[in-house]
This record gives sequence, C-alpha cells and structure tokens, in this order.
Amino acid sequence: MSRIAVIGTGVIGRSWAALFLAHGHDVVATDPHPEAEGATRDAVDAAWPALERLGLHETADRGRLVFVPTVAEAVAEATFVQENGPEDPDLKRALLATIDRESPQQAIIASSSSGITPSLLQAMCEHHPERVVVGHPFNPAHLIPLVEVVGNDRTAPWVIEQALDFYRSVGKKPIHVRRELPGHIANRLQAALWQEAYSLVASGAATVADIDTAIAHGPGLRWAVLGPLANQHLSGGDGGLRHVLNHLGPAAETWMDDLGDVRLTPPLIDALVDGVDEELAGRDLGHLIQERDDLLLALLAHKSSATVLP
Repeated sequence: MSRIAVIGTGVIGRSWAALFLAHGHDVVATDPHPEAEGATRDAVDAAWPALERLGLHETADRGRLVFVPTVAEAVAEATFVQENGPEDPDLKRALLATIDRESPQQAIIASSSSGITPSLLQAMCEHHPERVVVGHPFNPAHLIPLVEVVGNDRTAPWVIEQALDFYRSVGKKPIHVRRELPGHIANRLQAALWQEAYSLVASGAATVADIDTAIAHGPGLRWAVLGPLANQHLSGGDGGLRHVLNHLGPAAETWMDDLGDVRLTPPLIDALVDGVDEELAGRDLGHLIQERDDLLLALLAHKSSATVLP
C-alpha cells in the first residue's frame, strides 16, 4: 500500500501521518480546521527525530504529505484510509458515508475509534461495508506499537488480513479483536484498572500519587516487557500459570470480589484532577512528555533486540 488517506488530523491523525511518511508512503490528509495543515506539518516535524531513532524507510520523505480541502479528494485514489474523526457516531455518519462513496472499492477503511463498534461504523457505509474495520492505536500513535483491528461477521476476511499486514509493515504490533466489544480490548483492561484506582482515591485508601507510584514503579515495569498473564506464568516457577492459579487464585478471587464500584461524581473528578496537579506540580509538561518519549524509544529499542519475548 502506498497512498494513505488520513481523514482528520487531530492528535491521533497527526501521529498516523508522521508514521506513514516515515515508512515511505504518500499521505493525503484533510481536516476542516483552518489551521490543520500547519499544525499537522509541525507535528510531523516534531515526531521525525523519534521516528529517525526507530528507523526510517529508505523512501521516507516528509515532502510526501499533501493536504487537500475535502474528504472526497483525500480518498479518491487511496489504497488505505485511516479515519480519525471525533468519537461521536452522529459526527462520523456523514464522514464515513463520504469515504465509502468516494474511495476505490478495494480501499480498506479503518477507523481509529477507541470504542465505537464495527457494526455501527458499517451501518454508515451503504456501498461496501465489508471493508470497514476499526484500527485503534494508542497515544502517541507514532511510537506505541499496539493497534487493535476489529471486524465482525460482515467484514470480508481479506480486509482483516490486509489490515493486519499493513499495520505490521509500518512497525505496529496489531492484534485481531475477535468479537465486538465496547472499548475493544486494551481500553477495557485500562478501564478495569481505572475503576479500582478511582475507587481507592474515593475511599481514601490512597492518593493519586500513591496509585501512580504503585503502577509505574511496580507491575507497570513488568507489563512493559510482558503482559499480565505471561508475567503470572513466570511468577509460578516450574509450575507456571497453573501453579499460580491453583495456589493464589482463591485469594485473588476475594480481591476481585472486593473491587470498588465507583462513579465519576463531580467531587471525585475534583479529587482526581487535584491529585494529578499536586503530583506533577513544578514539572514542565513539555519536558515530562519528552522524557516519557525518550524512555519509550529506549525501551522499544531494547525490545526490538530481544530474541524470545512474544
């Protein structure tokens, strides 16, 4: 695939554009905001040093980014469409309908939606709904490898396979979500953690900083290398995961039964926001993001050289 349409150039769309350019593709982008083109080119320039560290394709060229005024122009000759419109079905409806109508029949339409199901997206595309999938990345999308590819029984099998192959070709680690779920997979896992984090703050058991420390300096370090289930397997010694589940499973079930049921009330939102403000007080946000990205790049470099990690 060589001509990629990027529809919507907010934070995610800009990252996608930078990544596709870094892997040698032509990118045709569009966004209705009057300052979108300048902001996108600035974002690509800002991301380029990190992408250079990851390794540029021999034909990578920021000059291969073209901005056009309409969605129809952007998708007219596209081989792959990455849609990044607002996370609102009402706003996506006209957008997806135009992409479906104006793009070549064999072009895959992938939505970056973080929670809208393929069924709802396909219902917006009367011509070729079988080529519509979710292709959900994680921020910063030009660095974090995960992409969730979600289809359903209506999706043509070749679309799933080609979408997975395409994302692999631009350095991603895609997973095929085999059943439609609100929030897909990773956001549901995050939501489970957020629910308990919010509950612990609400009950006074921990501060926001305590929770961030507990994850960032505890299991989060292991999760960055191996997932939670593989980590459980390693913690079981010779008996592996079966040993852990047999011997610690009953205790873990009591913890799961005791997890909090919390709602984001205005006082809780205030407590969470105030807690983050206190935790990050005196730290420059730009420097914080830069340090995060530098550490991500170092970790990704080490992971790419690993020989047995899945």
